[in-house]
Amino acid sequence: MEIAIVMGVGAERGMGAQLARRAAVDGFHVVVSGRTQEKLAGVVASIEQAGGGATAVVADATSEADTEALFASAADLGTLKLAIYNTGSNTPGRIEDMTAEFFEQSWRVCCFGGFLFGRAAVKSLKAAGGGALLFTGASASLRGVANFGAFNSSKAGLRSLAQALAKEYGSAGIHVGHVVIDGAINGDMVNERYPEHAERLGQQGMLDIDAIVDAYQYLWRQPASGWTFEVDVRTAIEAW
Repeated sequence: MEIAIVMGVGAERGMGAQLARRAAVDGFHVVVSGRTQEKLAGVVASIEQAGGGATAVVADATSEADTEALFASAADLGTLKLAIYNTGSNTPGRIEDMTAEFFEQSWRVCCFGGFLFGRAAVKSLKAAGGGALLFTGASASLRGVANFGAFNSSKAGLRSLAQALAKEYGSAGIHVGHVVIDGAINGDMVNERYPEHAERLGQQGMLDIDAIVDAYQYLWRQPASGWTFEVDVRTAIEAW
């Protein structure tokens, strides 16, 4: 049985959950992972109701022990062929007002967690003879923006890590990809936490989750004769 791991699964109408559902449609048994058992159980139930297979594993992306246990759980189920790191901490703050703990936590969630996940993934994928390892990026991966210094630097670090992984492990049959999401996603988070922002952007100003997931699926389906490292997705009216 081919296994996919999606780390960073939360809200029902969120990126992690939608990635997991699409992977299940593609025939993977999906190990969904995040910090909240109730949310994971809901995603597993929806996948199973649609005829797919899924398993929930509660894990903290910044914990080495949790990450290793996550991959061990996947190995007990089958052969890992797809791993997606979708965890991030997009919290604003001016640099002069930041505590060291705030900055470090952003780095731990975005970049350090990506290292732990990527290291475990390449070990498993090498043993499986190859597969895909994908990371969720942002416009912050490419440029610094005022009020988001911690997020910018941690996402840029994750992108560089992904490039290093791509160059180190491509010859082992591991396709490492990075998806730059440029803009607000029309999902539960922005609509529930920031309804005024969502209303201001409107439907045309927010990215459709399914369209973003299409980009990930495009990457994990690519043959080794034509791999893409990075794709970026935004709305037609996003200023970039």
